[in-house]
Amino acid sequence: MNLPGQFDLTGKTAIVTGAVGLLGRCHCRALADAGAIVVVTDRDQEACEAVAKELGGPALSIAVDVTDPESVRAMAKEILHSTGRLDVLVNNAAINDMVENPATALESSRFENYPLELWKRSLEVNVTGVFLCSQVIGAEMARVGRGSIINIGSTYGVVAPDQSLYQDADGRQCFYKSAVYPTTKGAVLAFTRFLAAYWGGVGVRVNSLSPGGVENGQDDFFIGEYSRRTPLKRMASPSDFMGALVFLASDASAYMTGANLPVDGGFTIW
Repeated sequence: MNLPGQFDLTGKTAIVTGAVGLLGRCHCRALADAGAIVVVTDRDQEACEAVAKELGGPALSIAVDVTDPESVRAMAKEILHSTGRLDVLVNNAAINDMVENPATALESSRFENYPLELWKRSLEVNVTGVFLCSQVIGAEMARVGRGSIINIGSTYGVVAPDQSLYQDADGRQCFYKSAVYPTTKGAVLAFTRFLAAYWGGVGVRVNSLSPGGVENGQDDFFIGEYSRRTPLKRMASPSDFMGALVFLASDASAYMTGANLPVDGGFTIW
């Protein structure tokens, strides 16, 4: 067996949703470096084109709304017209609550006050978007008898948020991590198991990758607290998930389906 060759994605087409974000860009880079023709998808066409240009080589850029069935079907049709195949789908697009106004963050983020419209919007993107992309692209994979779907989960799909992480150095709660993100990521893990069982007999593998918290401009106190709670004593770098993603996309994980692969520095072992 040629072990390095098991990780080779040359000639394969790999789609990444939510590709212009921090992790999406790294997912694209990892797949491109492994030889795949990467399809950069997100809502903004110009941003997709910029990421595709950064990758160099054969990459496609397609604006898509993952919550719109027609948009997803049009994307799949365009990819098939361009490359003739759909081999890897990385369901990365998701909404993660951001605290935009620190003055109102504490009260607005309380579970008792959390807005229904934000709950519905996150469910639509984080769950329905994964469903639609998997339904359209996975159906083509099943038809030809091959494919790997990778659903991006989260540590918060495995364990509950530790709300003490969102306190300041004086112990004051700054905001609360909302219920919707853990709920949607938990749903993604359950959906992963469903699809793995449903399509296992036709050559389509479905796994999830659950990243830990990524260092991205947070204040030093938060980084220190998160790191202390993590066995490896640091937050993740965006590049920390690249190897795991290529593993799940490639033949190196050929006998793996329905699994959740945490890449979290050990955060979920406690």
